[in-house]
Amino acid sequence: MTATPKQARSVARLAAVQALYQMEVSNAGAEMVIREFTEHRFDRDLPDEAGEDVTLAHADEVFFADLVRGVVAHQKAVDAAIAKRLASGWRLDRLDATARAILRAGAYELSHRADVPTEVVIDEYVELAKSFFEGPEPGFVNGALDAVAQDTRG
Repeated sequence: MTATPKQARSVARLAAVQALYQMEVSNAGAEMVIREFTEHRFDRDLPDEAGEDVTLAHADEVFFADLVRGVVAHQKAVDAAIAKRLASGWRLDRLDATARAILRAGAYELSHRADVPTEVVIDEYVELAKSFFEGPEPGFVNGALDAVAQDTRG
């Protein structure tokens, strides 16, 4: 199964959110988690519900590693950019860990990956939020990343 570059980046974003979540709940380091994803999760055949082997979609592994390393390297600035746009009285640590991972990856991409259009970044992370949440979180992610984009990209 061959993926387009866009699909490979979408898979990389999902994996980055999962990796950031894993790092937060297990206190694992970035390099260990990147290695685990690269060696055990990407481009592997896994059984589906019927027991048939299905190849997972291809991920842009370089992009994935950049997202994970970038969030970690710039976490203080990324968190500050998000916190600046949270409603009064809200703190980043009050958010669900998955929502934090989505916002951190999106904010990093907006502030450090000028090669990716703003609309693409926001749309991709809103879609990820929809895959994890059924409530107001996707709208919250949309608003927060839009505000971060205004701050970082003008």
